Amino acid sequence: MSVQDTIRDTVTTNDVVLFMKGTKEMPQCGFSSRVAGVLTFMGVEYKDVNVLADEQVRQGIKDFSDWPTIPQLYVKGEFVGGSDIVTEMTLSGELDQLFEDKGVAYSKEAADKIREANA
Repeated sequence: MSVQDTIRDTVTTNDVVLFMKGTKEMPQCGFSSRVAGVLTFMGVEYKDVNVLADEQVRQGIKDFSDWPTIPQLYVKGEFVGGSDIVTEMTLSGELDQLFEDKGVAYSKEAADKIREANA
């Protein structure tokens, strides 16, 4: 299986996937830490893929999405964006709406707390 096939399989068989530097338990960059922190705080179950563990995946995900940076968030097989986009979507409520539209469980209360803390 090619790295593109592996990536495609990962994003289609998991509801929420975060390609990141490090793991959700131990992020290795601030941007990855921010997105993992938002997802974890909101109670979203997600698969983390450490791109630092495999150079082919690290480059492959950039080619797959045609997006040059890590982290990259996928919801139900759809590329959502990186750290800045996820942050903006969280603060605007768009991420809540995406999760609701896609049937992904999350804590609305936690999402509201993030917005209150950043108001």
